Amino acid sequence: MTSRVIALDLDGTLLTPQKTLLPSSLEALQRAREAGYQLIIVTGRHHVAIHPFYQALALDTPAICCNGTYLYDYHAKKVLESDPLPVAQAQQLITLLDEHNVHGLMYVDEAMLYERPTGHVIRTRAWAQSLPEAQRPVFTQVASLAQAAREVSAIWKFALTDEDTSKLNDFAKLVENTLGLECEWSWHDQVDIARKGNSKGKRLTQYVESQGWSMQDVIAFGDNYNDISMLEAAGTGVAMGNADEAVKARANVVIGDNTRDSIAQFIYSNLI
Repeated sequence: MTSRVIALDLDGTLLTPQKTLLPSSLEALQRAREAGYQLIIVTGRHHVAIHPFYQALALDTPAICCNGTYLYDYHAKKVLESDPLPVAQAQQLITLLDEHNVHGLMYVDEAMLYERPTGHVIRTRAWAQSLPEAQRPVFTQVASLAQAAREVSAIWKFALTDEDTSKLNDFAKLVENTLGLECEWSWHDQVDIARKGNSKGKRLTQYVESQGWSMQDVIAFGDNYNDISMLEAAGTGVAMGNADEAVKARANVVIGDNTRDSIAQFIYSNLI
């Protein structure tokens, strides 16, 4: 039997600007599951930062994390497949971050590491503190990212932030040209850097095909540049109304924004 799949980005898509799930989305997705759809989270987040949403959706599928860098089994608490950053490249990137005074949050093993608390870290930590302790992601301040990179088992990605988005854009181009890493915008002031070739679309395709399913039967919802690869790989790519025009142009369908019942309405009208 062909299994249909709904692939869901979180921030800017399934989540509201307040990082909450709309009750209408939860209900519609539950009805989709009852109708035979498989639901899978495909996010730029670390797996430690999606606990409340994974649990609210009552999922049993693995999650695709850090823009396709790895596939994580929540129930077994283990990484199933991964393509982490080589330590040498991470060290080169950290050197560039220091030289250009760009803040980098390093996603590793079971935590996110930083040297200086910037606006992005402060905001995300504040959100984390609002969660039950068992669901809180781990943020750890370290004296040296370079030293930490030598001590961890896996480096999933870096999230770079800067109030000057032109500076950030120039830095991302420098990293692509000199280090050959994958740079993708995941928020209006955030660029994610991972191993070359990693993408949401690639990891989603690998997972779907490993289950004997077809990407033609996948409906993917996303809103940002790091979602383009899966919007294009899916049989139906659905862009949110709050997405940039360049992202909308790469989707099959554009719906309303993430503050309204847009996902629920699409599911009821087109899937069940």
